[in-house]
Amino acid sequence: MAKGGFPGGMNMQNMMRQAQQMQAKMQQMQAELEEREVEATAGGGVVRVVATGKKMIKSIEIQEAAVDPDDVEMLQDLVIAAVNEALAKADEMMQAEMGKITGGMNLGGLF
Repeated sequence: MAKGGFPGGMNMQNMMRQAQQMQAKMQQMQAELEEREVEATAGGGVVRVVATGKKMIKSIEIQEAAVDPDDVEMLQDLVIAAVNEALAKADEMMQAEMGKITGGMNLGGLF
């Protein structure tokens, strides 16, 4: 083993500096991703949901064709499906972008 007990001659101070740099990059990326938007649709596009990376719903658009007074349950299901898909896309976006910084390391739900 190299000096300091770390492989490749890396000392604890360098490791801490790299960890701090990674943390700063992650915080900046997370802030940027929270402002990004994802979109999901259901029912062939009659229900459209836009969410942010922070998993906040920004808008829900429902086309008139989706509104059937005799089948309100279908419309409710379409809205739920579109919202859930938008939230899943927000999660996927966050994980994919953060994975670029962490090199795929699993950091145990830090974000």
